[in-house]
Amino acid sequence: MNKDVLAAADYQAGARKLNGFKAYEIDLVNHSAPSFNRRDFYKVCLLRGESTIHYADKSIALSGNCLFFASPLIPCSMELRSNEQHGYACLFSADFMGDQDPATSSSWAQSPVFASGGTPVFQLPDAQAAYVEDLFRKMLAQQQATYRFRDELIRSYLHLLLHEVRRMQPSTHFERPKNAAARITALFLKLLERQFPIESPEQGLCLKTAPEFADRLAIALSQLNRAVKATTGQSPAAHIAHRIGREAQALLEYSDWRVAAIAASLGFEQPATFRQFFKKHTGHTPLAFRQGAEQALPPL
Repeated sequence: MNKDVLAAADYQAGARKLNGFKAYEIDLVNHSAPSFNRRDFYKVCLLRGESTIHYADKSIALSGNCLFFASPLIPCSMELRSNEQHGYACLFSADFMGDQDPATSSSWAQSPVFASGGTPVFQLPDAQAAYVEDLFRKMLAQQQATYRFRDELIRSYLHLLLHEVRRMQPSTHFERPKNAAARITALFLKLLERQFPIESPEQGLCLKTAPEFADRLAIALSQLNRAVKATTGQSPAAHIAHRIGREAQALLEYSDWRVAAIAASLGFEQPATFRQFFKKHTGHTPLAFRQGAEQALPPL
């Protein structure tokens, strides 16, 4: 049975979140998980059980104590190979970690566990697992506390956890999927879809071009192009343009944003460039589409 432990645990934990941070205990037995589609938070999980983590274009088979790190924009999921999973997890935003300059080598964001080409999985001996579990228990306790500086204390526990993994060797038992092209394509499409819907003019797109997607997936652009073309018959650029076009139609029809704001949110620096793009893909200008939306113009 394929399950996403991270999503299931997040789902069970409910909506409790403290200033960009949430910690919770995982206790899954024969549980069917919802889709894993959160994109706003970094994640750290301590899990016990048989599982396989799919991260970017590789898979990592694990058993026993596993410490796993996830970045908001790198596709990841987990396949259970045993009926039970136990452990702890936390979600945190970049804002929660403070105003630390992400360009400095000492920044938490520069840790290899969150890098697109890094290795985010560690198998722990019992002693280290006990130490990490203690950090999670302390974060859980502080989450419920009324201590004035609890956010700072939780951040210190997160930093201790990151320092602990710097002393450890990551898991290196990787398995490439038998159908690598199909898996790369699935990861690309998941990563593309994860950026939508655009919910505010300020949100914008983080990834807009095929080279940016290839870099995020830690693969060569030529490899991405070959895989997506072989699997779908279309290039990554065509998929990106199609999805941006669909979102443009939705925003023009269902929002009251100015055309310039829609253009900017979709990554177009100039409204004129957006108008050219939209007319090429729909046969209508943005304004004409908006004015005629009630007439059910053919979809993109």
